[in-house]
Amino acid sequence: MEFKKCTRCGSFYVSDGYVCPRCSAKDNREFSTFKNYIAENGLGDNLDIVSNETGISLKNINRFLGYPGMDNLGENIGNTTGINLK
Repeated sequence: MEFKKCTRCGSFYVSDGYVCPRCSAKDNREFSTFKNYIAENGLGDNLDIVSNETGISLKNINRFLGYPGMDNLGENIGNTTGINLK
């Protein structure tokens, strides 16, 4: 195993995933909110609107968009989350 830096809080941790265990629950809730918003409203051209309507920071929205499979919104976003945007 290797040390990783949490993309939310900046702490170092040893685990799988993009965030430390302390941030994992909040990250999962925000990602679910983001996924549901996209499913209902589409992504659109302005991430500020998505941020304002969901309460998710632009930093985290951009991070979510960088997750594997997010380049094809609406399709399964990959094995790491198992979430389907359809």
